[in-house]
Amino acid sequence: MIQFPPNFLWGAATSAYQVEGHNVNADWWSWEKQAGKENSGAACRHYELYQQDFDLAQNLNHHAHRLSIEWSRIEPKEGEFSQPELKHYIDVIGALRARHIEPMVTLHHFTNPLWFSASGGWEDRRCVGRFLRYCDVVVRALAKHVRYWMTINEPTVYFSHAYIYGVWPPQAKSYLKAKAVHDHLALAHIKAYPLINKIYKESNLPKPFISISQHIQAMVPCAPHLRNRLAVSLRDKWFNFELLDQFMRHKTMDFIGVNYYSRQLVDVGSWWIGHLLMDVCSKNHDPVKKNSLGWDIYPQGLYQVLLKLKKYNLPVIITENGICTPDDNLRWEYLYNHLKNVHLAMQEGVHVTGYLYWSLLDNFEWDKGFGPRFGLVDIDYRTYKRTVRESARKFAQVCKTGILEA
Repeated sequence: MIQFPPNFLWGAATSAYQVEGHNVNADWWSWEKQAGKENSGAACRHYELYQQDFDLAQNLNHHAHRLSIEWSRIEPKEGEFSQPELKHYIDVIGALRARHIEPMVTLHHFTNPLWFSASGGWEDRRCVGRFLRYCDVVVRALAKHVRYWMTINEPTVYFSHAYIYGVWPPQAKSYLKAKAVHDHLALAHIKAYPLINKIYKESNLPKPFISISQHIQAMVPCAPHLRNRLAVSLRDKWFNFELLDQFMRHKTMDFIGVNYYSRQLVDVGSWWIGHLLMDVCSKNHDPVKKNSLGWDIYPQGLYQVLLKLKKYNLPVIITENGICTPDDNLRWEYLYNHLKNVHLAMQEGVHVTGYLYWSLLDNFEWDKGFGPRFGLVDIDYRTYKRTVRESARKFAQVCKTGILEA
């Protein structure tokens, strides 16, 4: 039997664009159509069905829920802020509070208002001021209802997918643009941190907890020779920890939000920097089970990542961890084994204070469309009927008791 602390935060996560539906003012909305991708359309209709979804979360014994605010709803045109949409998110957060579920709010989860992207997006140096203006409006509206904020979700995934791999809008493939976007996202967080604190102070509210959600992979050498070990070290430094190091220097994190899914099995073909940063094993060495997107299932990687975070001496919240699979038994196996590794890391002195499964609902998985099924709750996209999966019921017992049965 594995026992978690009594005040541990248990729950699940969603993001606005992936579940709400009809985010017509977002850059993704028009890009889906231009790029010939599956359209997000009504998504899960969570925008109108959130009360029903939060009833499910409450019945599953969740006491925390991570959600995001859709910037393109709040500011559909530059400088024009929608009071009805602000009121909607106040109601959403009120619905969580009414069910004794702690809201954890993300301000930017990949999508941007169309006007923002059309005028240069995160490449344009005006982006930081624009983001801060949006933060100011949202945080003032929600401050008295929210204690946990994540400014930006997975900045490294955003700039790499949109500006290096070129698979997300604006589909640029430019290291120079990627570097500018990286720097602007970092600066946006560094400046948002004191702004949010200032709003709470002016409102005589207790200091909030502020961070980002950082996507971290376990970098694992396929064979432990020097070139692979160097590649692992470089990838850890640049992809996993460089932003966290920067934010620590600026003292702009109150906890570390970790999104963990998988490993990279690193096998490098030459000393060229591109190979050192990108090559992975293609020979099926060390085969493991995979999710339906082909990502390795590697629970011990979460333990390894958490141990590397120990040096920061900050609380850690697992803000995303989950699996897309048609096999619900595999979903529970994934959840169980990752929680076991979280507990192992806690026994080694890592101060983990919460675990949020990705995702509460099946949802729109970006450029992959509706195929991947990550949810604790199944969505029938024809009728929008919600069906709680068996894995969700097993996880509900853990949420209720804090005990992971052996």
